[in-house]
Amino acid sequence: MLFPSIVSDVELTRVMFGDAHKGDDLPDVLGVISTSSSEGLTETVQQSPRATPLLTEHARNVFLHPGVTGHRADATSDSAQFGRNWSPRFVLIDEPAELDDRLVFLAEDEDAGLQLRTEVQSLRGGSLRIRHALKNIAAGTYLLEGLEVRIPVPDDYSEVLDFSGRHEHEREPQRHHIADGAWVRESRKGRPDFSGSLVFVGTAGFDFHHGEVICAQPAWSGNSVITVERDAAEAAGIAVGELLLSGEVCLESDEEYIMPWVMITASSTGLDPIANSLHTWERSLSAHPETQPVTLNVWEAVMFNHNLDALKDIADRAASLGVERYVLDDGWFHSRRDDHAGLGDWWVDTAVWPHGLHPLVDYVHNRGMQFGLWFEPEMVNPDSDLYRQHPDWAMRASARTPEFHRNQLVLDLTNREAFEHVFQAMCAVLDEYGIDYVKWDHNRELLEGGSPSQGGAPCIHNQTLAYYRLLDQLKERYPHVVWESCASGGGRIDLGVIEKVGRFWNSDMTDALSRQKIQRWTVQTVAPEYLGAHISQPTSQQSGRSFSLDFRAATAVFFSFGIEWDIRTASDEDLEQMRRWITWYKQHREFLHTGIFERLDIADAAVLAHGVVSQDGSEAIIAHVQYEESSHNRGVYLRIPGLTKLGQYKLSWTGPAPAHASRETLDEKGPIGDAVVSGEYLERVGIRIPRCAPETIRMIHIAQVSQ
Repeated sequence: MLFPSIVSDVELTRVMFGDAHKGDDLPDVLGVISTSSSEGLTETVQQSPRATPLLTEHARNVFLHPGVTGHRADATSDSAQFGRNWSPRFVLIDEPAELDDRLVFLAEDEDAGLQLRTEVQSLRGGSLRIRHALKNIAAGTYLLEGLEVRIPVPDDYSEVLDFSGRHEHEREPQRHHIADGAWVRESRKGRPDFSGSLVFVGTAGFDFHHGEVICAQPAWSGNSVITVERDAAEAAGIAVGELLLSGEVCLESDEEYIMPWVMITASSTGLDPIANSLHTWERSLSAHPETQPVTLNVWEAVMFNHNLDALKDIADRAASLGVERYVLDDGWFHSRRDDHAGLGDWWVDTAVWPHGLHPLVDYVHNRGMQFGLWFEPEMVNPDSDLYRQHPDWAMRASARTPEFHRNQLVLDLTNREAFEHVFQAMCAVLDEYGIDYVKWDHNRELLEGGSPSQGGAPCIHNQTLAYYRLLDQLKERYPHVVWESCASGGGRIDLGVIEKVGRFWNSDMTDALSRQKIQRWTVQTVAPEYLGAHISQPTSQQSGRSFSLDFRAATAVFFSFGIEWDIRTASDEDLEQMRRWITWYKQHREFLHTGIFERLDIADAAVLAHGVVSQDGSEAIIAHVQYEESSHNRGVYLRIPGLTKLGQYKLSWTGPAPAHASRETLDEKGPIGDAVVSGEYLERVGIRIPRCAPETIRMIHIAQVSQ
């Protein structure tokens, strides 16, 4: 395999990238590394037929897509010259530096007038992240078109997994086999969008717990490019970088471009170790939430029809259920009666809120709940005071106006005046009201993302940096506020913004059946406590399908749990059932949000199963989901990884919903009655669950008993 399953220290990282010395070419990535043991790396064997550096260079007689693309423009002579220094070859100019948890390589091509700095950092949990920085050290402008990290993959890694997706149907997995040539996945929408920006390459048929696999993804919220490429001479590799539009990065002398981090995670036992490596790192971040409150969002309850009495009624009911955070969504600001107007005018609409938001904010706080508010800071409606005063603040590539989506355009935050306007407008609201939480939305792609202040030149690179800067400045000023990333649902979930936010809105699709698979694949790179998942209304607003309350609740309860439903319409029985689910979540959320998230490989495609196993293997909670009607009556076996092999375990049903099946009667005591079984038995033989009614969920508690 390329990497051991766990890479956690700089010494191991140093070994993996070879013994580079001053005067050498770029550091070589070892082709084969033996499995690590508890005592450390046992053996390292170089088997690559030729060097496999982290940057592909045309000058090395390699005809794959080069890692640096660009050229120098020199206008100092009588006639401008272009196209020079397009094929660099870098040589180390110093010994590699070990700085805390990272290795730093500094290389240079004196003829090309370019310097390359490569950083390799080991992360808590075993992942690596790698990036290049390119500096222009000569006269003339260097027009950078691309800078990519390349990771080689072993020859038996023959299958690629990535995601497709759309609004309300994020992260649909798709697979294909590697062949000679280039497979390229570009994200050009100014955000990762609904498919995310990542790729998995591994041995044929890899699944959640079987097969060797490597994951690569940019930690970046803007445009990106991912390529899996091989040819008749070169082994396959994964190249990842920011997708730069024409002229976005023009390096003057002594200027430097630092590419986004590229996250690399490898496993010898399927996809779940990759997920849990990333979850471990995410749980070490400063923005990671200590506890995820039960959150109620009023969007599907009232939409744009804001009425204080109705919203207070919802708040009363929410507090009685045990809700801990109440969020007022779109519709509170100037002229915002529908989605045609108001974006950009971030002050409270006195026509609807004559006394401002104070009556509602105070009411919610007095009932012991946090108060959250919706913003969409990067967008503007043409029907807004802001646009009428500053039409030149909206992104466009030329004099023409880009096509509308959701009746809105994108505000050019690379324009300092526009940036400052948004910052001050948000500060005015956050200063006046006791806001504990901001849902930050982003409801359209960056079509023709040019800056009018720069003659329409592309600015998505700088827009992404401006978004980060705006968020950072607000976080610094309001350290108590929790920030949620939402982009038409799951359109901006990535490992760049996760260092800044405490929650993601996973999807605008709240239909529980659809959410099962959306959540199943989003948790591949994001820990479950980040992913907002709510009990939706009985009949889905998006799909029109109806589900039981227990199915809707059990679908959401492993994640950042909440409610997206007009609870004024709920029956007393429904309210009591919701109260029980909220109580159960509060009792178990620390366990659910600190343990190892597992997705089980099930023989029946009509069944899904997932759950959490404690870090020490002493406890687990597993959900069996009968997603749809099975084609047979054999039932399925749930094989539970991660338990102590010699430990003895007792199983019982858990959760407010009763366990039931349509073909066989289940023992009320638990899936195997009073029996006590070993962890090895549960992993190798498993728990048999008979065919159940579709769209139902059973939850199993597995607890180690004293010896």
